[in-house]
Amino acid sequence: MGNTDLAMEKFGQDIFVYYDHFVIPFTVGAAVLFAVVVYKYCRWFYKLPAADKSLTVKGLFSAKVFGAVGEVISESLLHRRIFRVNPLLGYMHMSLALGWFLLIVVGWIEASMHLREGFAPLHAHVFYKYFAPAGGGTSAERALSDIMDLLLLFVLSGVALAWFKRLRSRALGMRRTTKHVLGDKVALTALWFIFPVRLLAESAEAGLKGIPSFLTGNLGEWMVSGLGVGFVEGFSTVMWWIYSIVLAVFFVAMPFSRYMHIFTEIPLIFLRQFGLKSREGDTTFDHFQIEACSRCGICIDPCQLQADAGISGVQSVYFLRDRRYHRLSREVAANCLMCGRCEAKCPVGIELDTLRQNSRAKFSALPADDRYGYLGSVPQRQGGGRVGYFAGCMTLLTPRILRSMEKIFDASGQQVWWADREGGICCGRPLKLSGEIEAARRMMQYNRELFTKQQITTLVTSCPICLRVFREDYRLEGIEVLHHSQYILRLLDQGLISVEKNQTAYTYHDPCELGRGCGIYDQPRELIRRTGTLSEASENREDSPCCGASLANLEIGEPGQQAIARAAARRYKDTGASVLVTSCPLCKKTIGRAFGHSADIAEIVAGSIVQAG
Repeated sequence: MGNTDLAMEKFGQDIFVYYDHFVIPFTVGAAVLFAVVVYKYCRWFYKLPAADKSLTVKGLFSAKVFGAVGEVISESLLHRRIFRVNPLLGYMHMSLALGWFLLIVVGWIEASMHLREGFAPLHAHVFYKYFAPAGGGTSAERALSDIMDLLLLFVLSGVALAWFKRLRSRALGMRRTTKHVLGDKVALTALWFIFPVRLLAESAEAGLKGIPSFLTGNLGEWMVSGLGVGFVEGFSTVMWWIYSIVLAVFFVAMPFSRYMHIFTEIPLIFLRQFGLKSREGDTTFDHFQIEACSRCGICIDPCQLQADAGISGVQSVYFLRDRRYHRLSREVAANCLMCGRCEAKCPVGIELDTLRQNSRAKFSALPADDRYGYLGSVPQRQGGGRVGYFAGCMTLLTPRILRSMEKIFDASGQQVWWADREGGICCGRPLKLSGEIEAARRMMQYNRELFTKQQITTLVTSCPICLRVFREDYRLEGIEVLHHSQYILRLLDQGLISVEKNQTAYTYHDPCELGRGCGIYDQPRELIRRTGTLSEASENREDSPCCGASLANLEIGEPGQQAIARAAARRYKDTGASVLVTSCPLCKKTIGRAFGHSADIAEIVAGSIVQAG
């Protein structure tokens, strides 16, 4: 008989030795889980764009793999980002993820060392205490039993916190928890029972076999002495069946519920490390992002629609859920400020705004006829020079900002080409945010050709909305794009203008598109410090509130906008500052009405300029 035949015979013997009828539900559930996950992976990878496939192949043979492995450990197991948001929630998620992972790894080591020599089937590792020999065993076996008990206790502490979170979410630092659909509830209920039932099954078995350990061993000894051997034997059989069944239910429900994130977050991390991103238009990479959402609910509390305007059911967790199950409505897709507050808190780093923007394109309602004849009748531009200034629609509706920029340009002696002072074409981002991608492209192409024809080397804008689209979508090779706060600070540093500091107490509001969108936080603050004193609000920089009048929200009405603006203004009034400064014309109008005295950063600089000679 050959080695292969001997191995197969040994395999058959081990299957028979490590068998009891209760292993059937677990085995079937594990097989279903494996088949569905493999099918999803293969389909998503197969349908990736060719460029994304190329990036993936290159990444697999690069040092980026090590970065991905490190992120998997820090985020999928240790949940570092959740710890940063909420340490108690971080511990809860870590105990379940890391604890279960270690139970599998250490349990495999324990089973491999102490069961029959040779192959032991998967279920023999999962139900180790049932198949383990009776008695105390060696000191190494007793040590492993104690380690497994410690790990089980670690996981059970996370389960207890999860139960408590459902009942008292505020005690864990969350004002609201996620509302789950039926599939999530089934999977969640099964998960809640897996480890308590495992504790009872292993304890009963340990008591019957005299297996010593500090948790299951002592609990089992108490059960046998207090309830009798006969009762514990029957109880043990029932618990092993229940344990196998709840595992099977969880496994079958997992790929169709929020718990698919367990298997999706890991490849998502690798793909992101390799350079893949969601782009304009859907790709199967979006599925990796959508199904990596655990629906933890961390994105709900930062949402000002929920907190300040009382609008629920549209937050990112529900948007991703509805999109995954093909039940997304226009109301859910469109009712979002797209301010980035939830994306900044998402522990998985899902590109929430991009996914929502792509979804809006499916609800596009504008006609398909040619609506661009007006492009040829736009007023002529003014001025010359290598510096171009694009005010943007909202700046043109805020004349004080425009006049302040004119004063700053004049004081610096810079020659400026005014791209839209007498009227022009929108940057296109508002249309893009609404899902009108083709209309946005036409506007972008018109402006791009205009900027290139003028041969400017620097493009300055006062509108963060324009700034972001110029940087992300315009591909302006050879043209430096700056927000006016960056440009004004450069003029000061170069000595082209000078300002006089006063005693005015300012507080600063970070516009969403400028701060979270473009990462510009320091330059406006430096300008304020050179002209007055700065008093920071409790929520600033990445946590800064939206003004409420985001052009990205297609559903919210005036009352909702005002409620958000008033709530934001209260945060800044608490600083005691007399003037609210911002760097966005839309924010100046909206939040300024609720605060009282507001100004753009250009206004306070223009008002502090020291005239030469």
